[in-house]
Amino acid sequence: MRAVYDRETVYRILDEGFLCHVGFAQNGQPFVIPTSYGRKDASLYIHGSAASRMLRQMKESLPVCVTVTLLDGLVLARSIFNHSMNYRSVVILGTATLVDDPEEKLEALRLLSEHILPGRWVESRQPNERELKQTSVLRVPIEEFSAKVRTGPPVDDEEDYSFPTWAGVVPLEMKSGEPINDERLHPACEAPAYARSYARLRSGAR
Repeated sequence: MRAVYDRETVYRILDEGFLCHVGFAQNGQPFVIPTSYGRKDASLYIHGSAASRMLRQMKESLPVCVTVTLLDGLVLARSIFNHSMNYRSVVILGTATLVDDPEEKLEALRLLSEHILPGRWVESRQPNERELKQTSVLRVPIEEFSAKVRTGPPVDDEEDYSFPTWAGVVPLEMKSGEPINDERLHPACEAPAYARSYARLRSGAR
Protein backbone atom coordinates (compact mmCIF):
# COMPACT_ATOMS: atom_id res chain seq x y z
CA MET A 1 0.00 0.00 0.00
CA ARG A 2 1.27 3.46 -0.77
CA ALA A 3 0.00 7.00 -0.74
CA VAL A 4 -0.30 8.75 -4.09
CA TYR A 5 -0.65 12.47 -4.58
CA ASP A 6 -0.76 13.02 -8.36
CA ARG A 7 -3.98 14.13 -10.04
CA GLU A 8 -3.77 11.56 -12.82
CA THR A 9 -4.12 8.65 -10.39
CA VAL A 10 -6.84 10.43 -8.40
CA TYR A 11 -8.84 11.22 -11.54
CA ARG A 12 -8.59 7.63 -12.80
CA ILE A 13 -10.01 6.31 -9.54
CA LEU A 14 -12.79 8.92 -9.45
CA ASP A 15 -13.73 8.25 -13.06
CA GLU A 16 -14.07 4.50 -12.48
CA GLY A 17 -16.19 4.77 -9.34
CA PHE A 18 -19.60 6.42 -9.04
CA LEU A 19 -20.49 6.10 -5.34
CA CYS A 20 -18.85 8.33 -2.75
CA HIS A 21 -19.27 8.87 0.98
CA VAL A 22 -19.51 12.45 2.17
CA GLY A 23 -18.51 13.19 5.75
CA PHE A 24 -19.50 16.37 7.59
CA ALA A 25 -20.20 17.53 11.13
CA GLN A 26 -23.42 19.01 12.51
CA ASN A 27 -23.43 20.44 16.03
CA GLY A 28 -20.43 18.30 16.92
CA GLN A 29 -21.99 15.09 15.57
CA PRO A 30 -20.22 13.55 12.54
CA PHE A 31 -22.31 12.14 9.70
CA VAL A 32 -21.34 10.15 6.61
CA ILE A 33 -23.76 9.96 3.68
CA PRO A 34 -23.41 7.80 0.55
CA THR A 35 -24.33 9.49 -2.72
CA SER A 36 -23.54 9.56 -6.42
CA TYR A 37 -21.09 11.96 -8.00
CA GLY A 38 -19.61 13.14 -11.27
CA ARG A 39 -16.41 14.96 -12.15
CA LYS A 40 -15.62 17.79 -14.53
CA ASP A 41 -11.99 18.84 -14.61
CA ALA A 42 -11.01 19.78 -11.04
CA SER A 43 -14.56 19.89 -9.67
CA LEU A 44 -16.56 17.08 -8.09
CA TYR A 45 -20.34 17.36 -8.29
CA ILE A 46 -22.45 15.65 -5.64
CA HIS A 47 -26.17 15.01 -5.98
CA GLY A 48 -28.67 15.02 -3.15
CA SER A 49 -32.20 15.76 -2.07
CA ALA A 50 -32.79 19.37 -1.06
CA ALA A 51 -34.42 18.00 2.10
CA SER A 52 -31.39 15.94 3.19
CA ARG A 53 -29.70 16.55 6.53
CA MET A 54 -26.50 17.72 4.87
CA LEU A 55 -28.19 20.21 2.59
CA ARG A 56 -30.67 21.54 5.16
CA GLN A 57 -27.86 22.98 7.24
CA MET A 58 -26.04 24.58 4.33
CA LYS A 59 -26.02 28.35 4.09
CA GLU A 60 -23.06 29.32 1.96
CA SER A 61 -20.58 26.46 2.30
CA LEU A 62 -19.85 23.29 4.22
CA PRO A 63 -16.50 21.65 5.06
CA VAL A 64 -16.63 18.05 3.84
CA CYS A 65 -14.52 14.95 3.47
CA VAL A 66 -15.34 12.91 0.36
CA THR A 67 -14.08 9.34 -0.05
CA VAL A 68 -14.25 6.88 -2.95
CA THR A 69 -13.01 3.28 -2.67
CA LEU A 70 -12.64 0.59 -5.34
CA LEU A 71 -12.11 -2.93 -4.00
CA ASP A 72 -10.03 -5.15 -6.29
CA GLY A 73 -9.30 -8.26 -4.24
CA LEU A 74 -9.05 -10.07 -0.91
CA VAL A 75 -5.43 -10.72 0.05
CA LEU A 76 -5.18 -13.90 2.12
CA ALA A 77 -1.91 -14.30 3.95
CA ARG A 78 -0.66 -17.23 5.98
CA SER A 79 -1.21 -15.29 9.19
CA ILE A 80 -4.44 -13.51 10.09
CA PHE A 81 -2.41 -10.47 11.06
CA ASN A 82 -1.13 -10.01 7.48
CA HIS A 83 -4.47 -10.44 5.67
CA SER A 84 -5.26 -7.39 3.57
CA MET A 85 -7.18 -6.12 0.55
CA ASN A 86 -6.14 -4.79 -2.83
CA TYR A 87 -7.89 -1.49 -3.34
CA ARG A 88 -7.69 2.02 -4.71
CA SER A 89 -9.10 4.92 -2.71
CA VAL A 90 -9.31 8.70 -2.82
CA VAL A 91 -9.88 11.20 -0.02
CA ILE A 92 -10.81 14.79 -0.86
CA LEU A 93 -10.96 17.54 1.74
CA GLY A 94 -12.72 20.71 0.72
CA THR A 95 -15.60 23.10 1.03
CA ALA A 96 -18.84 22.17 -0.68
CA THR A 97 -20.97 24.94 -2.15
CA LEU A 98 -24.45 24.80 -3.62
CA VAL A 99 -24.72 25.13 -7.39
CA ASP A 100 -27.29 27.89 -7.91
CA ASP A 101 -26.81 28.70 -11.57
CA PRO A 102 -29.59 26.80 -13.44
CA GLU A 103 -27.41 26.00 -16.45
CA GLU A 104 -24.52 24.71 -14.34
CA LYS A 105 -26.94 22.71 -12.19
CA LEU A 106 -28.52 21.03 -15.21
CA GLU A 107 -25.10 20.34 -16.70
CA ALA A 108 -23.94 18.86 -13.39
CA LEU A 109 -26.94 16.53 -13.34
CA ARG A 110 -26.13 15.48 -16.89
CA LEU A 111 -22.55 14.79 -15.83
CA LEU A 112 -23.78 12.68 -12.93
CA SER A 113 -26.08 10.68 -15.19
CA GLU A 114 -23.48 10.15 -17.90
CA HIS A 115 -20.81 9.25 -15.34
CA ILE A 116 -22.96 6.40 -14.04
CA LEU A 117 -24.54 5.27 -17.32
CA PRO A 118 -23.21 6.87 -20.53
CA GLY A 119 -25.93 7.40 -23.11
CA ARG A 120 -28.87 7.40 -20.70
CA TRP A 121 -29.34 11.17 -20.39
CA VAL A 122 -30.44 11.78 -23.98
CA GLU A 123 -32.89 8.86 -23.90
CA SER A 124 -34.64 9.97 -20.71
CA ARG A 125 -37.10 12.72 -19.88
CA GLN A 126 -35.21 15.78 -18.71
CA PRO A 127 -35.82 17.17 -15.18
CA ASN A 128 -38.72 19.59 -14.93
CA GLU A 129 -38.76 22.75 -12.80
CA ARG A 130 -40.33 21.03 -9.79
CA GLU A 131 -37.76 18.22 -9.85
CA LEU A 132 -34.90 20.67 -10.17
CA LYS A 133 -36.14 22.51 -7.06
CA GLN A 134 -36.27 19.23 -5.13
CA THR A 135 -32.73 18.34 -6.17
CA SER A 136 -29.57 19.99 -4.96
CA VAL A 137 -26.10 19.79 -6.42
CA LEU A 138 -22.92 20.52 -4.50
CA ARG A 139 -19.61 21.47 -6.05
CA VAL A 140 -16.42 20.38 -4.27
CA PRO A 141 -13.09 21.61 -5.66
CA ILE A 142 -10.52 18.83 -6.02
CA GLU A 143 -7.67 20.74 -4.40
CA GLU A 144 -6.64 18.94 -1.21
CA PHE A 145 -6.57 15.23 -1.97
CA SER A 146 -4.70 11.97 -1.59
CA ALA A 147 -5.01 8.44 -2.88
CA LYS A 148 -3.97 5.06 -1.55
CA VAL A 149 -3.30 2.04 -3.74
CA ARG A 150 -2.59 -1.52 -2.63
CA THR A 151 -1.80 -4.18 -5.24
CA GLY A 152 -0.04 -7.53 -5.32
CA PRO A 153 0.24 -10.69 -3.25
CA PRO A 154 0.22 -11.13 0.53
CA VAL A 155 3.32 -10.24 2.49
CA ASP A 156 3.97 -12.65 5.35
CA ASP A 157 6.58 -12.71 8.07
CA GLU A 158 9.51 -14.79 6.85
CA GLU A 159 8.93 -17.55 9.40
CA ASP A 160 5.31 -17.96 8.20
CA TYR A 161 6.11 -18.85 4.59
CA SER A 162 6.46 -22.50 5.58
CA PHE A 163 3.04 -22.54 7.30
CA PRO A 164 0.89 -25.12 5.40
CA THR A 165 -2.15 -23.07 4.34
CA TRP A 166 -3.25 -21.51 1.07
CA ALA A 167 -2.20 -17.91 0.50
CA GLY A 168 -2.94 -15.62 -2.41
CA VAL A 169 -5.42 -13.13 -3.82
CA VAL A 170 -9.15 -13.55 -4.51
CA PRO A 171 -9.84 -11.01 -7.28
CA LEU A 172 -13.04 -9.00 -7.02
CA GLU A 173 -14.80 -7.03 -9.72
CA MET A 174 -18.22 -5.53 -10.35
CA LYS A 175 -20.24 -7.27 -13.06
CA SER A 176 -23.64 -6.44 -14.44
CA GLY A 177 -26.37 -8.98 -14.99
CA GLU A 178 -29.01 -9.35 -17.67
CA PRO A 179 -31.32 -6.28 -17.73
CA ILE A 180 -34.75 -6.89 -16.20
CA ASN A 181 -37.63 -5.20 -18.03
CA ASP A 182 -39.99 -3.04 -16.01
CA GLU A 183 -43.38 -4.78 -15.88
CA ARG A 184 -45.00 -1.69 -17.45
CA LEU A 185 -42.41 -1.34 -20.22
CA HIS A 186 -43.79 -0.23 -23.58
CA PRO A 187 -43.91 -3.27 -25.90
CA ALA A 188 -41.80 -1.48 -28.52
CA CYS A 189 -38.94 -0.78 -26.12
CA GLU A 190 -35.93 -3.05 -25.82
CA ALA A 191 -33.00 -2.82 -23.43
CA PRO A 192 -30.38 -0.53 -25.01
CA ALA A 193 -26.82 -1.64 -25.64
CA TYR A 194 -25.49 0.44 -22.74
CA ALA A 195 -27.72 -1.56 -20.37
CA ARG A 196 -27.08 -4.97 -21.95
CA SER A 197 -23.30 -4.60 -21.85
CA TYR A 198 -22.85 -2.29 -18.86
CA ALA A 199 -19.38 -2.27 -17.34
CA ARG A 200 -17.08 0.04 -15.42
CA LEU A 201 -13.79 0.34 -17.26
CA ARG A 202 -10.91 -0.69 -15.00
CA SER A 203 -8.52 2.19 -14.50
CA GLY A 204 -4.81 1.47 -14.44
CA ALA A 205 -3.65 1.19 -10.85
CA ARG A 206 -0.03 1.91 -10.13
